[in-house]
Amino acid sequence: VGLGNYRYFATDEEFWRSVRYGTIYAGSTIVFQLGLGVAAALLLNETFRGRGLLRGVVLFPYTIPTVVAVILWKWLLNDSYGLVDYVLVATGATRTPPAWLGKDYIMWSLIVTSVWQFFPFVVVTYLARLQTIPPELYEAATVDGAGAWRRFRHVTLPQTGAVLFVIVLLRGIWMFTKFDTVWLMAGEGGVSQYVRTLPVYAYERTFTYLQAGMGAALAVLMFGLLAGATAVYFGLFRDEEIVS
Repeated sequence: VGLGNYRYFATDEEFWRSVRYGTIYAGSTIVFQLGLGVAAALLLNETFRGRGLLRGVVLFPYTIPTVVAVILWKWLLNDSYGLVDYVLVATGATRTPPAWLGKDYIMWSLIVTSVWQFFPFVVVTYLARLQTIPPELYEAATVDGAGAWRRFRHVTLPQTGAVLFVIVLLRGIWMFTKFDTVWLMAGEGGVSQYVRTLPVYAYERTFTYLQAGMGAALAVLMFGLLAGATAVYFGLFRDEEIVS
């Protein structure tokens, strides 16, 4: 693809802006996915009536196509007939709801959509690890007088630290290289410039400006990112059961 393309990117403001937007998008979604997913997994690990139904409800967003999820949230957040604005006005929370799909809030709307759709991955992965923790550890901690928070801190977290790292690693790479959700949410032109992540930037360089060389160079950069993350994963966990 030519080294000249990489020299160009080193001083290209649009490239670094796309990296910054991608980092904000990936970092924010990871934090909220992790917090919401871990909380839901801890709840679903308990025994209570209706747990099976609740598991189905929690996992539902992950089963629908991305295009459906985006259309749903664009409808909910629409400033003319969206349900979110209707509820805000009806409850007196505000008289002039913000334009959720406008330039000031499009990033947050994108983050909310992605968190809702993909936090079930965290739930499934973390719940699977929770169910392998020997109950004797919790029983011993309870006998020692440990409350819920201390059991979580001294038993659950040490037992699930490795899987949490893997979740952050995988979700970080997947969200940083996410294209379809961003493209469907913001489209081309208009507010897209406020959420133009690296994959979208590569797409526009290739198909909008017909600069295939630059698009290929960006693709190589993203491939290197994925390859590096894969190397880290197998390097740290090649001797662990979690790899299998």
